Amino acid sequence: MTDWTENTQAARSWFETLRDRICAEFEAIEREAGSDAQFQYDSWQREEKGNADPGGGTRGLMKGKVFEKVGVNVSTVRGNFAPEFAGSINGATAENPGFSATGISLVAHMANPHVPAVHMNTRFLTTSKAWFGGGADLNPPLPYEEDTEDFHARFRAACAAHNPTYYDRFKKWADDYFYIPHRGVHRGVGGIFYDHLECEDDAAFERNLAFTKDVGEAFLDIFPQLVRRRMGSEFDDADRRQQLEWRGRYAEFNLVYDRGTLFGLKTGGNIDAILMSLPPEATWS
Repeated sequence: MTDWTENTQAARSWFETLRDRICAEFEAIEREAGSDAQFQYDSWQREEKGNADPGGGTRGLMKGKVFEKVGVNVSTVRGNFAPEFAGSINGATAENPGFSATGISLVAHMANPHVPAVHMNTRFLTTSKAWFGGGADLNPPLPYEEDTEDFHARFRAACAAHNPTYYDRFKKWADDYFYIPHRGVHRGVGGIFYDHLECEDDAAFERNLAFTKDVGEAFLDIFPQLVRRRMGSEFDDADRRQQLEWRGRYAEFNLVYDRGTLFGLKTGGNIDAILMSLPPEATWS
């Protein structure tokens, strides 16, 4: 079995660098709005019986004038899946439950209903196999066709630089995944989602890491543009009610269907970091 320790460290280093750059950009937007809000960071350590080095992570959280609540988490964990969970994970079994995982996860809930909420996550996991996964999707309470087109165009370009089939495949995957069956609605206007981008060897790892880096760069490029475009827009009580209603949909998806939430809970992750994705305020009617 391949030792992926150095590869995991390389992926972790990128995720931490991306985190720092995203947080700096979001804080710069707050300064432009006349706010001194900044990220507060809390580190946590995972616990697993019999595991001397289970890993942990850092949760970054900011509540500001533009970003009502934004969390950016980076974690690197290792250990063994519970036997009843191992069989649901690529390359793991009850007899061979070992794993490692490193990744960045971001969710931003915005103060102005005209500014879209957003999710972005990229990760590298190893069991008996190794693979990348992730993506980003836009969740506007008040959709603008221009914003949707620009968001998708930026990720289309990132995908096209690596594989001509990626965008169509990963857009459909996002459309299928970010859907709330019991509501019969998508939770937003989509984006891209990919998983099991497998690394058979170091060359495949480098290719897939390069693509995953470009996904992060695409997010860092386009989302701040959309925030700056809409953050000064006037809104009324009806706009705010629409925002809170769609936040409720977002919460339902993350608690009922989101695989990342389940993975965190099943692997002993930090509860506050896992549930960071939930909005600060939402309504159901």
